[in-house]
Amino acid sequence: MNIQELYTRFVENPVISTDSRIPGAGAIFFALRGDRFNGNEFAEAALEKGCRYAVIDDKIQAKDERYIIVDNSLECLQELAALHRNYFTIPVVGITGTNGKTTTKELVSRVLKRKYKVLSTKENLNNEIGVPLTLLSLSSETEIAVVEMGANHIGEINRLCQIARPTHGLITNVGVAHLEGFGSPENVRKAKAELYDSLEEMEGVVFYDEKNEVLNNMLLERRFEKVPYCDNRLFRGDLPENDNPHLLSMILHYMGDELQIHTRLAGRYNAENVMAAVRVGDYFNVGIHQIIEAIESYVPENNRSQIVHTKYNTVLLDAYNANPTSMVLAIDDFMRCSGMNGLLILGDMLELGDTAVEEHEKLVAKLDGSGINDIILVGSVFSQIGSGRVYQTFQTVDDLIDWLKRNPLRSREIFIKGSRKIGLERLIDSL
Repeated sequence: MNIQELYTRFVENPVISTDSRIPGAGAIFFALRGDRFNGNEFAEAALEKGCRYAVIDDKIQAKDERYIIVDNSLECLQELAALHRNYFTIPVVGITGTNGKTTTKELVSRVLKRKYKVLSTKENLNNEIGVPLTLLSLSSETEIAVVEMGANHIGEINRLCQIARPTHGLITNVGVAHLEGFGSPENVRKAKAELYDSLEEMEGVVFYDEKNEVLNNMLLERRFEKVPYCDNRLFRGDLPENDNPHLLSMILHYMGDELQIHTRLAGRYNAENVMAAVRVGDYFNVGIHQIIEAIESYVPENNRSQIVHTKYNTVLLDAYNANPTSMVLAIDDFMRCSGMNGLLILGDMLELGDTAVEEHEKLVAKLDGSGINDIILVGSVFSQIGSGRVYQTFQTVDDLIDWLKRNPLRSREIFIKGSRKIGLERLIDSL
């Protein structure tokens, strides 16, 4: 079956399923493969639970006309999404970057929803599967799409752009992350620049932080509309003091007016994410007061930039992702506003490849001169480097949980950050 024939069936059954465990009445099930599973083996179960068709790439599994055999189910899903995207002439805003992608996507989406019907990436489904699934949710009602794009190898952003064909976009920043896949910081830059390459080809629009030297250099000699976060209409002033020093507040100067934004985001490093949302909203003619209301109403979740008040302590939880760049920004912010009762709990930074020990050593050297009295390090790399220093070190989160049972923390201001797979969010019940 060719892609156009499959698209005809998709138009008749415009729901896609990739999980046979979830009932999908009238859906088209795509049998995807992973390191530990083969979706073809679950095609029959998906049909039994109501799916109309099953797209498979294993002929042996086909039992009747409901099975659609293709060469590669994932590539077919991507081709279908690209074809569906081509039927829409709406703005598609692509967002990538080393840090802050998901937070920026959420802020931008909420701002644009004040005026438009917006489709945006769910949670952080920003990969080769998530982006196609987002685009296949486009409908005649959608006025703007906001698509988050992640990558850990060169060429991935390019592939996602071929599918999504963004008309507008932004790179939050370019830092040190996923070196295990990229190989070098220079390759990280090249990978993120693939979004700019696509927008240049599309004669699109780029929003950018004009204070970011790396981004400014990447934009040199590129031919598309460049929209800085701040210009003669809008600029960010000082960051005012807040009743809660960990929550980000900002002053905007807009058309001669001085306006304040009081967010629920922990960390001043989120200021650029907020400015991205302000600029995108302003560009699409969302009223400035609607923009501010949307940003102030956003409550972070999913272990990102959250403040959690437990029974005994105040916890700043940012344990969804960690890399050298985001770690330094977060630690600097915590040093600025934490008091004598401040405590840092940091988990290993993963996917750094051969640079893992070196990058962790740099971070521990920074901690040595931070002036923070209490620091706990979790993970095999941190435990190796922190051994013999004044820090408490634990190989696993379970080890730390056991220690906390014997040494409960009370009335502390605790900052938690580490890579997702370390599982530091599990500490909340012990704090």
